[in-house]
Amino acid sequence: MNAEVKSSPLKALISVGIIIVLFASVFLLKPPAQKTVPAELQAVLWPEPRQLTAFELLKAGGGTLDLTQLADNWTLLFFGYTSCPDVCPMTLSVMKAVYDNLAKHPQVQANTQIIFVSVDPDRDSPEHIAKYVAYFDENFIGATGSVEAIDKFTRQLSAGYVKEEPTEDGAYQVNHTGSIYLIGPQQRVHGAFSTPHKPKAMTEQYLEILKFQK
Repeated sequence: MNAEVKSSPLKALISVGIIIVLFASVFLLKPPAQKTVPAELQAVLWPEPRQLTAFELLKAGGGTLDLTQLADNWTLLFFGYTSCPDVCPMTLSVMKAVYDNLAKHPQVQANTQIIFVSVDPDRDSPEHIAKYVAYFDENFIGATGSVEAIDKFTRQLSAGYVKEEPTEDGAYQVNHTGSIYLIGPQQRVHGAFSTPHKPKAMTEQYLEILKFQK
């Protein structure tokens, strides 16, 4: 009886110690709270960035476009095709304007790359794409690939495209996603700029996103 009474304080101290350790482990192991996306960026940023997995496309001008090309830089990427009558040239013009606006922020511009991926490999060879993107800016990167390679990549971004039935003279159009995708230095898709694209607003949003992601 006396032995049990004498051991009670020790048992109590041990119990208290265990509780303290448990509480400490909960707080220490708890993942850091996610930053709340500002209201003005919620239309662009996805709730969770999406990690890209391996892909390989043919790069305009030679070589390949793969995950390594997306590392260490921020990327604005657009899917389209060079025969597109309106949406593609308009969108690339907007991307050119955004890129030029970033000249006021030299370090940001140096760490930003613009990529155009053609979803019309039958008509768009890497050589033809190289000339097409250079018309907008010599720093722009163009790419395409086999249908299988393109599909593998577009699925990762939830980007869609549909080739229409050719007319009697063989001409056809390709319906495609009009969004400009934002990919971060860790090769994760952070979101997309939806249409209509306005260069000034897009530039401001992009700069705010970079601040938010720091």
